[in-house]
Amino acid sequence: MSTPTIAGLMAPILAEAPLAHRLEVTFADVTVVLSTNSQALTNKLGDYFRDFLGSGGTTTIEMTAIEAGPPAFDLPLAVHAREPGKTKLKEASVDLPDGRVVRKLTTGLVFLFGQGKNYAVGPCIENDNQIVNFINNRFIEWRLKHGALLFHAAGVAQAGAGLVIAGFSGAGKSTLALEIMRHGTDFISNDRVMVSREGNSLTMAGVAKMPRVNPGTVLNNPALASVMNAEDRARFAALPQSELWDLEHKYDAFIDTCFGPGRFKLACPMAGLVILRWKRDASPLTTARVDLNQRRDLMPAFMKDVGLFYEFEDPSEPSMASQKAYLELLGDLPVLEIDGGVDFPKAARECLTFLESVRR
Repeated sequence: MSTPTIAGLMAPILAEAPLAHRLEVTFADVTVVLSTNSQALTNKLGDYFRDFLGSGGTTTIEMTAIEAGPPAFDLPLAVHAREPGKTKLKEASVDLPDGRVVRKLTTGLVFLFGQGKNYAVGPCIENDNQIVNFINNRFIEWRLKHGALLFHAAGVAQAGAGLVIAGFSGAGKSTLALEIMRHGTDFISNDRVMVSREGNSLTMAGVAKMPRVNPGTVLNNPALASVMNAEDRARFAALPQSELWDLEHKYDAFIDTCFGPGRFKLACPMAGLVILRWKRDASPLTTARVDLNQRRDLMPAFMKDVGLFYEFEDPSEPSMASQKAYLELLGDLPVLEIDGGVDFPKAARECLTFLESVRR
């Protein structure tokens, strides 16, 4: 029996699915071209990526999405362990001679990628958020293969100077970024930032992913009011703050709707790094400049594994860069640690003061 390949698995599917619809989105210098058999999918994705529609990138990444039932590929897929803090098994995968196949266990969507080919097959329209993530993962991979390191962080910018906001899981980095946005800043990224060095300067590139916010974030940020209906607002407002923090219920907060058009910039020079180490208690918020060479305990807050959707050219390559690589990249970049009790309004002010001081 011959070894299965992505090309062999996809050949009969592509033969029966006319790719009559096309969407182009451009993230800085990269244009992603999506071909699909579904006008409904291009409509949904076009609305989601409305800030980034069109061509013009110096690099093009081709992708194909086939709207269909969950494909029944006969493959020896291995189920991956749960991520820390997660309750569900999400993915299974197998490596083939020409790439990797990943099945989403809950939705049945299958992603196949390798050697410049990128396919999604299954119920794409119903699970368009997973297609959004696949598109963004292709852009992340391109950035990382061109010298960037991956940060688990959010990003904002003021007057062209960017601030990366990192924190251990559940710290509220996206909530803080959106609180800072109330002060007139631009949005760069929600949960992933790629940082690269160009001479003496650092550049931060974000991901075109709208912040997914919980009810507590919405209730405490007036700019996000439009993402929650009146019924949900009344229901969640009755809950204690401690319960709101851990709710799995999420809303997409579109930056243009909540803060106005033209505020999602996706890339800018990086001026500083903020690391959240605060706690949910009544202690006062504190801030301090730190040297990461002396505080390596803070580095796991932003160091990020490249993940299952990254295609390694060398199978022995580690899935996460070393602390040394991150320290060499960042050099003498100013770093601010925020400790004490959680206080988003005060933290936003401290971040803006810090950013103003380091961009002079």
